[in-house]
Amino acid sequence: MRHVNLGGLDVARIGLGAMGMSSAYTGAGSDDAESIRTIHRALDLGVTLIDTAEVYGPYINEELVGKALDGRRDQAVLATKFGMISHSGREAGRLDSSPASVRAAVEGSLRRLGTDHIDLYYQHRVDPDTPIEETVGTLAELVTEGKIRHIGLSEAGAATIRRAHAVHPITALQSEYSLWTRDLEAEILPVLRELGIGLVAYSPLGRGFLTGAITSAGQFADNDFRNDNPRFSGPNFEHNLRAAEEVKAIAADAGATPAQVALAWVLAKGDDIVPIPGTKRVSRLEENAGADAVELTAEQVAQLDAVTPAAGGHHNEAQMRMIGR
Repeated sequence: MRHVNLGGLDVARIGLGAMGMSSAYTGAGSDDAESIRTIHRALDLGVTLIDTAEVYGPYINEELVGKALDGRRDQAVLATKFGMISHSGREAGRLDSSPASVRAAVEGSLRRLGTDHIDLYYQHRVDPDTPIEETVGTLAELVTEGKIRHIGLSEAGAATIRRAHAVHPITALQSEYSLWTRDLEAEILPVLRELGIGLVAYSPLGRGFLTGAITSAGQFADNDFRNDNPRFSGPNFEHNLRAAEEVKAIAADAGATPAQVALAWVLAKGDDIVPIPGTKRVSRLEENAGADAVELTAEQVAQLDAVTPAAGGHHNEAQMRMIGR
């Protein structure tokens, strides 16, 4: 698989999101053996960036990834996140990126992941109660100590990115980016490119919608977080099926699957963008990795640019309030 450079970090240009192996999606946690096989197969195919977070589970996804990487740690660029769980005594559900919480969080992640360093350590969401300068200052100390190699942010706003980068170089921003979530294009992407920061695109397949495999919200278990996502409910769901059908038609013309074409579109947007589609199945992992070989024509990219925009926000209201700060 081809490689790209994310703010000084060399990675294969398609990564793997591990969250759904343990939480949030239908079937999560039902087959850890298959999830481990999926991570192993990713490494075999040349995928390097493996993404997790302490809040996934919580904690159990990091443990799963650590188990999968046992004996193969040197093949992975390991990324995890902190800040959604307080380790300094704040009440449950309150963001915490205070220096004390960051230091406690990194020690827990290192232990669960079975490693002595994290390659890319993200603040999961911006903590409004801790100046970003304090958080990044602590992360810079962890870089000096060798516990983390690179610093990342997730879903931060442009002003926060600039303030953070002034304290210590930020390697990557992880934010949602896909055919039907393009909010970053107006302001955030230009700032990232000005500062030399890469973009790691989560949910590049629209939480599965753009694959064409989702035809009814009834496909989801009761604990699937998509039940609370505006794009998967009521009239929005029916409207958004149109986008999936349009992607399917373009994929047929390209001789690829809808998932591969949706990922190829993200890849076509710059060699400083790495999508991290999530899956817990080897077959889906192999399909997604195949997007590396898909070369879209300029006409196909234009057609994908014009796909019917999504109806509904890409998160629920509470989650949207944590984005872009």
